[in-house]
Amino acid sequence: MKYSKSIKHSLLFALFLCATFKMSSQELNALVIVNSDQVQSSNKQLYDNLQASISDYINNTKWTDKNYKPQERINCAITLTILEQPSTNDFKGNISIIATRPVYNSTYQSPILNYKDNNLSFNYTEFQNLIYNENSFQSNLVSILTFYVYTVLGIDADSFELNGGEEYHKQAEKVINLAQQGGFSGWNRIDGNNTRYQLNENILSPTYKDFRTALYKYHLDGLDIMSEDKKTAKSNISDAVLLLNNIYNTRPNAFLLRVFMDTKSDEIVDIFSDGPRINAVKLKETLLKIYPSYNEKWDQIKI
Repeated sequence: MKYSKSIKHSLLFALFLCATFKMSSQELNALVIVNSDQVQSSNKQLYDNLQASISDYINNTKWTDKNYKPQERINCAITLTILEQPSTNDFKGNISIIATRPVYNSTYQSPILNYKDNNLSFNYTEFQNLIYNENSFQSNLVSILTFYVYTVLGIDADSFELNGGEEYHKQAEKVINLAQQGGFSGWNRIDGNNTRYQLNENILSPTYKDFRTALYKYHLDGLDIMSEDKKTAKSNISDAVLLLNNIYNTRPNAFLLRVFMDTKSDEIVDIFSDGPRINAVKLKETLLKIYPSYNEKWDQIKI
């Protein structure tokens, strides 16, 4: 589905303004939480300082050469849950990332990534400056944060332009290559499934190209025209999701299918359980097939 001329012109004008006027705002508006409830520690202030340092690093670093208006910053929530503190400066746990994207002509924020990484392990000294060096590995914490920042930037850009996030996913790949020097898990092919390595490798792989195509069509051809034509928008969203069937047919257990469904399942159900009806039989059948873990959700889709 193509935009009407008026919407095209509005979007082009907005993009022109973004490219023309220099803004001081950074790209991300991140809420950072460090949860240490499960760790018995006498120095709770350390975790407060860690949270402040991470927030400052993510929100006050200029990650791209693009200029963002304050309202254009990507909203995200990053939660580090510390499960172990083996020694004074060593920490283990998990990190969750939730990022959203605004929908055209709406106040709605659509989730573009809802992901939990259970392989969080890092060293941190209180009041340590978090600085990323593009030429050498220095900190696993900084590498993990930087990797997910570029991944969020990449997925966000992919939702506005077909493969528009390529440069950011390539930056994330560079982070991986450097982090492999640190000896921490999650950065190498041999580290197993559902790792940072696998996430980035899959996103960049031609084998899974329909993942990024689906992101683009789902948002730009679907959600972004919802205010103009709900039935057409829903039809386009259905077509976008059906593209994932191509991945399933070659890789039934593809990691990116889980990433997409963990992020979009609730939204898909909301879209297709209310409002104007379209023929969603094929959509529901495909969802039941490719991601049966959410069958209770898919049953709510009205066909």
